[in-house]
Amino acid sequence: MCRHHSHRPPRLLARRRFLQLSSAVAIATALPPLRPALADAARVDLPAPGPRDTCPVCGMFVAKYPEWIATVVFADGKADHFDGAKDFFKYVLDVPKYAPGRAAADIVGMGVTDYYTVERIDARTAIYSLGSDVLGPMGHELVPHAVEADADDFTKDHAGKRLLAFDDVTLPMLTGLDEGRFE
Repeated sequence: MCRHHSHRPPRLLARRRFLQLSSAVAIATALPPLRPALADAARVDLPAPGPRDTCPVCGMFVAKYPEWIATVVFADGKADHFDGAKDFFKYVLDVPKYAPGRAAADIVGMGVTDYYTVERIDARTAIYSLGSDVLGPMGHELVPHAVEADADDFTKDHAGKRLLAFDDVTLPMLTGLDEGRFE
């Protein structure tokens, strides 16, 4: 009599399933938590700053720092330019302070400069590296990236502390950057 099928007692099968499941759970809990994948930031066509345009937050001449330029455009066509993402966020998070009579709701375009391509990308979908060893014109910066893989590599290569989406950035975080804190 030929026996090709092994009939194991149900108790052994249950034990094997338990061991497989507990191994999978142990592996999953040892891995870092997954964050949702971010979409790549699209290029944006925004006006370039002129040689006399200054950052409304710090007063620096913006065109001197093409690799750090950020821009907002209002519905009436007025554009404000910044010497980095940090000052850009200070402005966007408190528009009335820096642009009296204007509101964030009136902004129709926003762009930051991608670190690797040096092209302007959509600020809302960019990924920002916080706390790296790369300094901008105003010191510690939020370093923008269009592609999440680039942001991950940059953060690893430049001792970044974490990655942020647009809505993750807060005024206390920006104050911390000014003080060399990366919480």
